[in-house]
Amino acid sequence: MPKYYEDKEEDTRACAGIREDFKACLLQHDCVVKEGKMPSECLKEGHCKALQTSFFECKRSMVSQSAVVTVR
Repeated sequence: MPKYYEDKEEDTRACAGIREDFKACLLQHDCVVKEGKMPSECLKEGHCKALQTSFFECKRSMVSQSAVVTVR
């Protein structure tokens, strides 16, 4: 089950659930745990790509919504 459903402090930032899952994926991946690489190195190798894309899309949707301006 995703980490953001467990009892813990409330993260009120945008995309908090996806952020937690993305972070957990990187920190628990064999690339970091067994090979001792930095999470940023593992990202460059393509690990946790689906969560990275989801997190990016979530953040981008927040920017897009705030950038909408109605002109009459």
